[in-house]
Amino acid sequence: MHSDNRSFRHESLQDVEGIEAILQALSQGLAKHRLSFADEEGEIHLEPQGLLNLKLSASKEEGRQRLSLRISWQVDEAEKARKHLKIK
Repeated sequence: MHSDNRSFRHESLQDVEGIEAILQALSQGLAKHRLSFADEEGEIHLEPQGLLNLKLSASKEEGRQRLSLRISWQVDEAEKARKHLKIK
């Protein structure tokens, strides 16, 4: 639920179908190399490229089960700079 122009965080209760829809949207965004996240408090756009690091963990503890998924990547600063150059 916290967001600014550099970070975004959202937390909510969802049923299984809601989580499935979110995961499908993530999959589609990854396929297009563009992920956009938004809620009432802000938005962020990411452009995953190249090799991505995947961290997946699962646990079961006394009535609580957890699945964590983390995807990260490095942004090539030279590529980023070239994207903004316009000559007319």
